[in-house]
Amino acid sequence: MKNLEIAKRNLVVIGNGMAGIACVEQILRHKHDFQITVFGDETHVNYNRILLSSVLAGEKNLDEIVLNPIEWYAENNIQLRLGVRIARIDRDMKAVVGDDGSLTPYDSLLIATGSSPFIPKIEGVDKKRVCAFRNIEDTQSLLEWSAPGKKAVVIGGGLLGLEAARGLQVQGCEVTVVHLMDRLMERQLDPIGGLYLRKKMERLGVNVKLGKSTQAILGNGSAQGVRFTDGEEIEADLVVIAAGIRPNSGLAREAGLEVNRGIVVNDYMQTSDPDIYSVGECTEHRGACYGLVAPLFAQGKVLAAAITGNTDGGFEPQSSAAKLKIMGVDVFSAGVVEDTDETVEAIKYEDASLGIYKKLVLRENRLIGVVLVGDVSDSARYVEWLRSNTDLTDKRRSLLFPEPAADAGAVAASMSDHETVCGCLGVTKGAIIEAIHEKGVSTMAQLKECTRASTGCGSCGNLCKDILRAVAPEFQEESKKVLCKCVAYPEDQLREIVRTQRLKSVQDILDIYGDGHGCEVCKPALSYMVDMLWCGDHEEDRAARFINDRVHANIQKDGTFSVIPRMRGGITSPAELRKIADVADKYNVPLVKVTGSQRIDLLGVKKNDLPKIWADLGMPSGQGYAKGVRMVKTCVGSDFCRFGTQNAIETGVELERRLENLFTPHKTKMAVVGCPRNCAEATVKDIGLIGQEGSWQVVVGGAAGKSVRKADLLVTVDTTKEAIEAAELFFQYYRENANYLERTYDFVERFGMEKVRRETVYATAPVKEGLLKRLHTSKSLSSDAWLERDEPRTAHQFVQIQPMETVAPVFA
Repeated sequence: MKNLEIAKRNLVVIGNGMAGIACVEQILRHKHDFQITVFGDETHVNYNRILLSSVLAGEKNLDEIVLNPIEWYAENNIQLRLGVRIARIDRDMKAVVGDDGSLTPYDSLLIATGSSPFIPKIEGVDKKRVCAFRNIEDTQSLLEWSAPGKKAVVIGGGLLGLEAARGLQVQGCEVTVVHLMDRLMERQLDPIGGLYLRKKMERLGVNVKLGKSTQAILGNGSAQGVRFTDGEEIEADLVVIAAGIRPNSGLAREAGLEVNRGIVVNDYMQTSDPDIYSVGECTEHRGACYGLVAPLFAQGKVLAAAITGNTDGGFEPQSSAAKLKIMGVDVFSAGVVEDTDETVEAIKYEDASLGIYKKLVLRENRLIGVVLVGDVSDSARYVEWLRSNTDLTDKRRSLLFPEPAADAGAVAASMSDHETVCGCLGVTKGAIIEAIHEKGVSTMAQLKECTRASTGCGSCGNLCKDILRAVAPEFQEESKKVLCKCVAYPEDQLREIVRTQRLKSVQDILDIYGDGHGCEVCKPALSYMVDMLWCGDHEEDRAARFINDRVHANIQKDGTFSVIPRMRGGITSPAELRKIADVADKYNVPLVKVTGSQRIDLLGVKKNDLPKIWADLGMPSGQGYAKGVRMVKTCVGSDFCRFGTQNAIETGVELERRLENLFTPHKTKMAVVGCPRNCAEATVKDIGLIGQEGSWQVVVGGAAGKSVRKADLLVTVDTTKEAIEAAELFFQYYRENANYLERTYDFVERFGMEKVRRETVYATAPVKEGLLKRLHTSKSLSSDAWLERDEPRTAHQFVQIQPMETVAPVFA
């Protein structure tokens, strides 16, 4: 007799979003007998909606925010129906009806339909270039419409509105946030906290209009402006509606389920029909609807246990704790934020210059609310006090600045395993401990890959490290070298801060993220950073540059200078040679020398003679002093050499023309040779082009200094055009990703050539186009230091101080 397979029960899930699929993930952890079918009205697999702002800001692409790829559904035997909207729930037949006419029976039904954006009654809201900011389609529309100089108006000053504003600003838009209330994020922040956030946003270039009600969106068919009820009008090329959300409860209401604001559920997430459950933003539990991820994931765990018969406790109301990063500003809010009630007292700390605001709300010496702006490092401690209802009488003197705990792991130890550590993705302490024990996780990078913790806003990073430190015996602290003590951030993080917050001056960075002063280490590095990121569209602070960059010559040990005119590809002419000889005679230059890079060096020039030498030479600067493109050395190539297979001279001159006058993290030397005999030593240059019979090899990361390093092969191409483009791609990639004062040979070893190739010559067309566009923009805004004006920009800096008894400081 054949064994009869036990029939599985049908579990139908309406909604393929974060809450619904997180619940399905929990069901899969339990022993269950379900055949699961998931309906999603979007055509995308499950993705992290929280990170849409990162996609809009260009920090992530759509593939990077996918939570569960299509293979995951197949591996777990889940039937996925994308692009199908459920039109009706037939409770009598126990089936759902799709808008494609399909009829799918269920034994248990999970409604996870989420929420929809609230669209206020505004005249013209249906015009083109007006949308919400809720899903991938909205994000793609905003990316299509946004561009440098475009005027964007965001209606709504809550979390979604501010995230949209941040992304649009990064895209180059001039952004105005319009909010009906008297402060931003009024649900999370009190008036002072809202003021601090507003000032920080305005400092970053976002216009904020509070207490404004939008009457109409202006324009003939497409948005051209916004009119407020007080009569004021402002221009707008695009408008984002981010005025709140409403639970998608219509389907449940039409099915006869109990619905108030959301779908009413009990402590086990059951609706008024015991065979139908609900979870997420569409759900109402004890009169409360939740929008943050942590409580929604907690609902999913309770539901998964209940539906599989493993119930050990129902869902408990959650405090409204939010730990967020808004436009780079850390914000934490929990519990009661207002202190107008006479029964409460508020303890506050403000530091306007640092942008830090802290407020604790107490009732009878017990914490009932917290607001933190700018510094959220103690948030975990405050959450524990809120949760445990701790009597704080003996801690009054150290409430705002708690003394270091004798037990560094006490805060993490105070959390139960089911408590959420990462609010963005609902990762619990127990999940992290499980990953450590079962997957051997011992670093933050491994933890992020395994659990996704700290891959959202990143504000839970320190707590994740505390748990790793306490549990993982092989925990490895991934220390990143900070720029310097003045600006205690790693360079890659600083680049992201400068880019996303549109900081365009060295002083702004020092004021907001440094000590306000800077030093000879950080100021030149920050000068390079803003120049590279903004392609010349920034506030140049010449005082932040090295002396060499300020006077465009290389200081020598006796305080005199070296002047090197540019000779592209080592090619010169009798006229140029006469100019050099005349200048050497006229200014009594002590030494004239041919350099190793095929140029002529005038050594021993006095500082006050530099402007006159520039004028007399009339030749471009060879940048022999700069952290920039030094030269492109060439052999004679196929024009003259009987062994030459490629035109090295023409190619080298063209490569030098394309890249000269651009700053780089460190000096950059290049060479082009017409055959593999390598007479111009291309294999020991930062970038080298080596002619082959019918092709070019492009090599990078070579060195011929104290340590000799043969360059790595980047790519082999057929044409000269392709070779120059490959060199340009690597050049810009190095500019954007290397640390300041990091040579290419250190950079390629740190990154690895596979990664370098993958993100340059093997990258997708849009990525390559982006690199080249930014390079060409920087080049178009660059100018030759010696030929850019008739007189020096600051003539007083060329006064030679006599006598010179000591070596001149390089930063003086």
